Amino acid sequence: MTSTVPPTPPTPPLPPQDPISDPSGRIGLAPGAVPTDNRFVNEDLLPVPLERRRWTTYNFAALWVGMAHNIPSWLLASGLVALGMDWKQAVFTIALANLIVLGPMLLTGHAGPKYGIPFPVLARASFGLRGANLPALIRAAVACAWFGIQTWIGGVGIFTLLGKVFGGWATASGIGGQPWTLWLCFVLFWALELAIIYRGMDALRRFENWAAPFVIVGAVVLLVWVAVKAGGFGPLLDQPSRLGWGKEFWPVFFPSLMGMIAFWATLSLNIPDFTRFGAGQRAQIRGQSLGLPTTMTLFALLSVLVTSGSQAVYGEAIWDPVQLVARTDSVFGLLYALVTVLVATVSVNIAANVVSPAYDLANLAPKLINFRTGALITGVVGVVIMPWKLTGTPELYIFTWLGLVGGLLGTVAGILIADYWIVRRTVLDLADLYRPGGRYWYANGWNWRAVLAFAVGGVLAIGGSHSAPGTGPFPSGGLIPFLKPLSDHGWAVGLASSLVLYVVLSGRADVTAAPTSYGSAEH
Repeated sequence: MTSTVPPTPPTPPLPPQDPISDPSGRIGLAPGAVPTDNRFVNEDLLPVPLERRRWTTYNFAALWVGMAHNIPSWLLASGLVALGMDWKQAVFTIALANLIVLGPMLLTGHAGPKYGIPFPVLARASFGLRGANLPALIRAAVACAWFGIQTWIGGVGIFTLLGKVFGGWATASGIGGQPWTLWLCFVLFWALELAIIYRGMDALRRFENWAAPFVIVGAVVLLVWVAVKAGGFGPLLDQPSRLGWGKEFWPVFFPSLMGMIAFWATLSLNIPDFTRFGAGQRAQIRGQSLGLPTTMTLFALLSVLVTSGSQAVYGEAIWDPVQLVARTDSVFGLLYALVTVLVATVSVNIAANVVSPAYDLANLAPKLINFRTGALITGVVGVVIMPWKLTGTPELYIFTWLGLVGGLLGTVAGILIADYWIVRRTVLDLADLYRPGGRYWYANGWNWRAVLAFAVGGVLAIGGSHSAPGTGPFPSGGLIPFLKPLSDHGWAVGLASSLVLYVVLSGRADVTAAPTSYGSAEH
C-alpha cells in the first residue's frame, strides 16, 4: 500500500552566517559558516572558539621567559665574544636584535587573538590556500632543524651531569663516534619532549607557567654560587674588545645582529600559533613586550657575569653552563642543575620548535595529519638531519645557519605584514580562508604576487651568502658576487624588499575586497 502523504522535500542548507565577534574585536566562525572541505580543514586549523581564547599577559610573558632561558640562548653571548666582541658589545647586539624582532612579532601576532587562526592559515590570505604550503614548509623545515639542535644540546647536558653523578658514562663503548650512554640520554630526552607536546596546547600553557619561574630561579642560583666562589666577578668584565668600535667592528656587528634577529625570526612568523589563544590584543602585546627583549637581554648579561665568575674561580672562561655546573662535587647541586637543564630545554623546544611544524604539516594534508601527528613527524625529522653538525663553530652557527634562516624567514615575514596590515588593513574573510573558490583561491590556490615577492626577496637576502675560506659551505666571493654586500643584512633586506614588492604588485585591485559586516571591528 502506497502512502498518500507527499514526501517531505529536503531542507535546503542554511546560508552561511555572519562571523561572530565580541566587544574586544575578536572574531570567530558561526556554526553555519564552518567549512567542511577536508583538503583545507581539520579541527586543529579552524579558528579557536572565542570562549577558548583565554591566554593572559602572564601566559605570554611566561611563554617567552620559558623559551628564552635555554642553553643556546645562553651561548649566544659566548659566540659573539669568540668573534672578538667584548661583553658590552655582545649584550648590546643581543638587546638591539630582540627589540628589532619584537616589531614583526607583534604585527604578525595581531591576527591570532583577532581571528583565532594559526600561521599557515594566515599565510593563505597572501599566498593562497595551496600556496601557503610554501612558507609553511620552509618554517617547518627550520623548526625541525632547531628541534634537533635543542634536543641534542639537552641530551648532552643530561649526559654530562649524570656522568658526573654516576661516573664512567664518558668511557662507555662508542656508537657512531659517541658513547652509547650519550645516545641513550638523547633518545630519552627526545621521547620526553614528544610525550609532553602530544597532550596538546593546554598542557603546554600549564607547563610554561611553572617552567618560567623555575628556570629563572635556577639561573640566579648559578649566579650566586659562582659569585660566592669567585669572591666577585673577574677579569672577563675588564677584557677589552679585539674589534674596538671602529672599522673592524662593523663588518662583524651587522651579520651578528642579523644572526641574533634570526634566532627568533622563526617565531616572528608563527607567533599566531600561540596568540590565537589570546584573551585580547593587550595580552599578547604586553606579554610579548615584557617577555622577549627583557628576558633575552638579562639572560645574555647573566651568562656574561657567570662566565666572568668562572674565569675568576677556575682560571678559564666556561661559557657552557652545563660544563660549569659539572665542576661541582655536590650531588644535590648536580641533580638540581640536571632538572633545570631538562625544564629549560623542554620549555623552549616544544614551544618554539614543535608547535609550528605540527600546524604547518597539518596544513599540508589536513585529512591525514593532525597536530599530534605533525609533532611526531617533527621529532623524527629533527633526528634524521643530524643536528649536532650545525653547531660545530660560531661561524657556521651564527653566520651560515642563522644568517641563511634569517634571510628566508624575513622574506616571508615581509609578505605577511604587507598583506595583513597594508593591503587588507587587518580585515580578513575568515570562512574564505578555508574555502576553495573563495577570495583567497587566486590562480588554482596560488597567489603569484606572493610567490614572486618571495623569490625576489629571497635571492636578494641570501644570494650573496659567503664564507671565509675553510669556515663554511659558501664561496668566499658569494654565491652571487654582486649581492655579497647585502648578505650581511639578510633578514632586513628580505623583509623590506618582499614587503615593498608585494605591495606594489598587489596594488589596490583584486586582493583587498573584504566583507564590511565585521570590517569595522576594533583592531
